[in-house]
Amino acid sequence: MEYSKAMGKDKKTKEQEHRETRHVVIYGYTKEELSNLMKHFEAQLPDFVKITIDNSNLVTNITLTGVNSGLELLRFQMNKYQQNLHDIFSEELVTTEDKSPAQVLGELLLERELTVSSAESCTGGNIAHKIVQIPGSSAYFLGSVVSYSNDVKADILGVSRSDIDRHGAVSREVAEQMARGVKKIMRSNCAIATTGIAGPEGGSRFKPVGTVWFAVMYNDRIVSECIKFEGDRNTVIESATNHGLVMLINILRNNYTVQEEINDE
Repeated sequence: MEYSKAMGKDKKTKEQEHRETRHVVIYGYTKEELSNLMKHFEAQLPDFVKITIDNSNLVTNITLTGVNSGLELLRFQMNKYQQNLHDIFSEELVTTEDKSPAQVLGELLLERELTVSSAESCTGGNIAHKIVQIPGSSAYFLGSVVSYSNDVKADILGVSRSDIDRHGAVSREVAEQMARGVKKIMRSNCAIATTGIAGPEGGSRFKPVGTVWFAVMYNDRIVSECIKFEGDRNTVIESATNHGLVMLINILRNNYTVQEEINDE
């Protein structure tokens, strides 16, 4: 009898417990950088809130899981901690839902009835691959040109051969012409272009392995920037893919920060 009462009490207690989950997805931090930034935040979390941090190729999904008997208090606390993370990473925020950059970009394009195309050199079609993994992407993704060789850049995308000779294939000039070229060919509203050195060979003193130039277009606006990624070939490709997607997300949200001028001559 006593055992049955105890079992009934435990069951009742478990039934009264509520679980709430919150997500914050950010871009741009390595695991080492995050460990330092998150120390203070993690220290203030109560025992009933657990945190997991999944960092992959500069995209980080921070998940907060709370379990407590008081539902309203739990929701209030979970919303507060999610907002704290939002404030800490306001400039790097991708979404407050459990979604990938490709999903977030797709939703933005659908909401605004926009289309996108890509011109890829070092990412080898990986941007297109990430986009078409999302169900319904045929509504906004028109196509891609994998312009791995300079001949394809020039003959298909219309990149100036003299600019390739003068500035190199990995340059602002080439990236921007790639974006303009694929946007024109596909007749898309937006375009993402990448050209870089994924490694492990091919780098130089001024353009080491991991150097990638990006150009992103939205209607008539074009922005370009250079990032030097760390890691092996696959890491560079995946990180560059994420970066290109996030660039367009930020431009569509009108919160893109223009990078300082870079001289890569």
